[in-house]
Formats: sequence, structure tokens, C-alpha cells
Amino acid sequence: MDHLDEISVKELQDALDNVDGNKPTQRLLAAIAYKNGVTQTELAEWHDTGRRTIYSWLKRLDTDESLEQAVTDDKRTGRKRKLSDPEQKNFQETVHEPPEKAGIDAPAWTPALVQEYLEETYGVEYSIPSCRRLLKEAGLSYQKPRRKAAESDEDEQEAFHDELKKSGGRWTPP
Repeated sequence: MDHLDEISVKELQDALDNVDGNKPTQRLLAAIAYKNGVTQTELAEWHDTGRRTIYSWLKRLDTDESLEQAVTDDKRTGRKRKLSDPEQKNFQETVHEPPEKAGIDAPAWTPALVQEYLEETYGVEYSIPSCRRLLKEAGLSYQKPRRKAAESDEDEQEAFHDELKKSGGRWTPP
């Protein structure tokens, strides 16, 4: 690439000191390696990507903007949220309380329950994975329920666990 002829390795190294993030760093390191004789094919193998991607990374440097700006992606805003900020805040406050407090007969919040609640309360449809994300954003984490024999004696449970440890994790009936 002849446009890299106008850029020195020193300039690329200086730009490397001034960038943040994995992608811009990766792109500048690829350019430095290319300037030092590494082929685009080798770079593609090193970075586990295609030659076309390497070509695009190097072509980005053929610009009038600074090297730091050339290797940095523009901010992507993404899709607008379905819930407004006040609705989002209200939802988060709601899921920090038991579902019974919201008038729902359930022991705990699940993604499916959240999906139903959001549709009934706010008239918005979310997928189950999005409901998981909303619960995570609310500061909640997924926990598997641990089964425990409801009527078993605590001493018997302890004795069972002790016996299980003695047997090396293998349970055999008496």
C-alpha cells in the first residue's frame, strides 16, 4: 500500500501511545507490523481475521484526520429503548421487591414473568433474552433454586453430608 509510505513507524508508535481500546490498538499494531514487512496474509492469520479486514484497517490510515481518529470507530448509539427513563426506573424498583408486591402470584422474578409484566404494565414486548438483560441491568443475578427436603431433619442432613464426604462423593445406599 503506497499510502502507508507517507506515514512513519514513529508516527504510528506515537499514535499508539495516545489511543484507548482494543480495536484501535490492534489496528495500529497491524500497521506497524505491515510497515516492518509483515504481509497482509500473515497479519490476517495473526489477528484471526480476513485479508480484507486487514486491508480496511490499513486503508483507514489514508485520511487527513489524525491517526488516533482514523483507527477509532465512531460511536454507535444503538436502538432506542422501549421503556422511557422513568418507566425503566420504576421497573427496576419493582423487580427489587417480591412479585407479590406487584400483585403477581409468583415466588420470584423470572425472565418469562418479567416479559409478561412489561407487556401488561407498559404495553411493550421484550424477548426472553432482553428480559434477562433488563434484570441484570437492574442489579439482579440469575440463581438456580437449591432443592432441600422440606421436612428432613437438619441433623440428618448433616449426617448425610458427612457420610457423602467420607465416601469420596459417591453415595451408596446402606
